[in-house]
Amino acid sequence: MPAPLTALVLNGVGRYADPWHPFAETTAQLVRLLEEEGFASTVATDVDSTLSSEPPSPDLLVVNLGLPRDGGEVPTASARDGLRRLLRSGTPLLAMHVSSTSFTESPEWEEALGGRWIRGVSMHPEQDETRVQVVADPITVGIEDFTINDERYSHLRVADAVRTLLTHDHDGATHPLIWTRDETDEYGRAAYDALGHDARSFEAPEHRELLRRLIRWLRP
Repeated sequence: MPAPLTALVLNGVGRYADPWHPFAETTAQLVRLLEEEGFASTVATDVDSTLSSEPPSPDLLVVNLGLPRDGGEVPTASARDGLRRLLRSGTPLLAMHVSSTSFTESPEWEEALGGRWIRGVSMHPEQDETRVQVVADPITVGIEDFTINDERYSHLRVADAVRTLLTHDHDGATHPLIWTRDETDEYGRAAYDALGHDARSFEAPEHRELLRRLIRWLRP
């Protein structure tokens, strides 16, 4: 039997935690989905130490963390170098929800992700149950528009090169919620899911199916 694929999960712990996001429960949901898709996950208990330690490149990097809350946003030089090394290694990337606010000192993060949250511009309406729109794409075939209880990130900065898979409407405009970015000379494939605030987000079967398909699309 072949060895399982490996996923490194950067989890919202320590200074990458915040008072608003239950990272333990959302990371547990992600680890379960990864296991269903054949990945053995290592969940980082200290993000900066993990990035600094030069771990072997995993088959998939999963990022589910927040903006550092210790009064500063700059990790150690070795952690910054470790993040850059991972992103430029060609390792596929799946990033969730508030991760788009993080690693503000790293231009590679936005480049690899295909966008990011912009302080003072990006926002979300109050979390509630809402209808989201599925965009026609090979990844979304057979999935219809659905209702989900989640935060709906709006006014993100999004690169032209991404493919949007899911949107929502707010303030008279349509905003991307899930997108993919194809492999480039500098970075591996990437997928960003702006949903996933808490466990309620994973109760929507369509959302879980989209995540499974993203994981499959990212498989090496």
